Amino acid sequence: MAYLKNYIDKIIERGNIGLAESISNTAEDVGNNYLKNFSFTSHEIGLLFGNVQSGKTGQMFGIMSKATDLGFPVFVLLTTDNVVLQQQTLDRVKADLDGFCICGENDARVFADNSLMLPTIVVLKKNARILKLWANIFNSTGFMRGNPLFIVDDEADAVSLNTLVNKNRQSSINKYLDSIRNGASSSLYLQVTGTPQSIFLQTRESGWHPLFTHYFKPGKSYLGGDFFFPKTGKPDCVTYLDNLQQPERDVVIRHLLVSAQILASGGITSTCLIHPSVKQAAHQRFADSINDELDWCKANLHGALETELRKQHTLLGPTKSAKVPFSEIMDKVTELLTNNEFKVLIMNGKTDVESSEYASGCNFVIGGNTLGRGVTFPGLQTIYYTRTAKKPQADTMWQHSRMFGYDRDPGMMMVYIDERLYKLFADINATNNAIISQVEQGFDDVKIYYPEGLNPTRKNVLDTDHVTAISGGTNYYPFNPDNNTIDEITNLLAPFNDDEPYYQVSLRVMKEVLSHVVTDHDFKLPSFLSIIDTMLSENPTMQGILIVRRNRDVAQGTGALLSPNDWQLGASFPRKVVLTMYQVTGNKGWGGKQLWIPNIKLPDGAVYYDVIED
Repeated sequence: MAYLKNYIDKIIERGNIGLAESISNTAEDVGNNYLKNFSFTSHEIGLLFGNVQSGKTGQMFGIMSKATDLGFPVFVLLTTDNVVLQQQTLDRVKADLDGFCICGENDARVFADNSLMLPTIVVLKKNARILKLWANIFNSTGFMRGNPLFIVDDEADAVSLNTLVNKNRQSSINKYLDSIRNGASSSLYLQVTGTPQSIFLQTRESGWHPLFTHYFKPGKSYLGGDFFFPKTGKPDCVTYLDNLQQPERDVVIRHLLVSAQILASGGITSTCLIHPSVKQAAHQRFADSINDELDWCKANLHGALETELRKQHTLLGPTKSAKVPFSEIMDKVTELLTNNEFKVLIMNGKTDVESSEYASGCNFVIGGNTLGRGVTFPGLQTIYYTRTAKKPQADTMWQHSRMFGYDRDPGMMMVYIDERLYKLFADINATNNAIISQVEQGFDDVKIYYPEGLNPTRKNVLDTDHVTAISGGTNYYPFNPDNNTIDEITNLLAPFNDDEPYYQVSLRVMKEVLSHVVTDHDFKLPSFLSIIDTMLSENPTMQGILIVRRNRDVAQGTGALLSPNDWQLGASFPRKVVLTMYQVTGNKGWGGKQLWIPNIKLPDGAVYYDVIED
């Protein structure tokens, strides 16, 4: 059986030609570039990176099918620790992939009896007890000692990494995953996520830094970060809560209007997602508030509500169906309210909600953490997001972007959010685009940076001895330079004289100058060079400020080495990289020899993260 062809044909039969093409391209690219070269004797790790809710599951199935065509006989597909999600994934594997022996977490006997007569897929949730059980099963099965294991870890950044790395211990899930992959003669571990920040910040020594990364582009109908958080301006689909006096009422009225449009034009479901807090008590308060506003709508159906609906209707611009006349909208809203044909659902650790409950009709779903990873809401058109954190994490916030997806109507989307949170999301989107750009350009060392106050990920998975943060707006210089390349640097800087206060130069010029600097480890030269590469990947013509000063009789250990005037001059360019090159005489320390001393300042307001390998 040609497994990939069989899977692609099945997708085409369902009418998803564009999706089939995307999956086929990803599978062939990963297969030809990485899987064909697999030695079947080593343990390797890679990363499949896609946008949040852009169809990762189909891409994973395509890669697994291609891998089967190339001789991989056993797959472990890992889901988050959620019973419903694990069962949904298992059911989807059975429905989509033919010719496999498919096992759930309770099918050890099926796995053993099959004995690889058919290629095998085992679907497991990332639960310590389950992983320990299957580590023992794999390790005790003789045929696994002579065959490669292909592990596909969906949401690999969530719980798979070692959360005890700074305590010199190994967390249970991380330990059992190690045991599973090391129990086979060889393995390929494919990390899959839309938020790879924590993965890129792993050391190679840890065994969890990807040796290769593949980014797959979303399909044409996908609404993602650039739609909601463009580089310039606020789109019409975003409303700042700061400007609303009764936000819950506005959200309810808007969603009733959108639901009426969708349902009256033949649609099945319309969902409003409300994400106020991680605290369960807040979820109940918001549910009560939404119900109160729905009662207000009933009481003012042909008064204030009708007036507001008429006003909002003029602004509505559906693109996936014809705009329904207002009279029909009003009839549908009346029907929804009079017959209570809506649902207000609380979805959290205390209250479980099956996906079937919001699969049809007009829905208001309220919750916290459970509204993140692995949960997809069909017909999601209205989002009310107010969740805040003292030290927000970029990857966690990005997973809250449930508005991303394929079945959204761009002409009816509306996100209610305060301005500060919106700007944080915009910053995360900018970094996400920078990561994509680096991956597409083949960068081996992907760099991550965020504004001050926004952490890339949770601290417990980052090795504090090896992950360093470089702050923008801070002047860095080497305390113990060992510069035997003075002639090369002198020649490079010959066009720049001391008479000019500064020069605007390409970052490529700065990179060339810095590449000739020799210093101790106290000056993070590789990090600065890598950060400049990252900036150039986003903007190949990016400019910086170069300041050149010669014959400076500066003593070693003198502050930041800069004169007050030069420090002030560099500070006047807060949005640019500033490189100041001082040629010191060597009369006051420095080993008695002339040296070129670099002083670099990155753009203000950002923190750049780097992994320092031993």
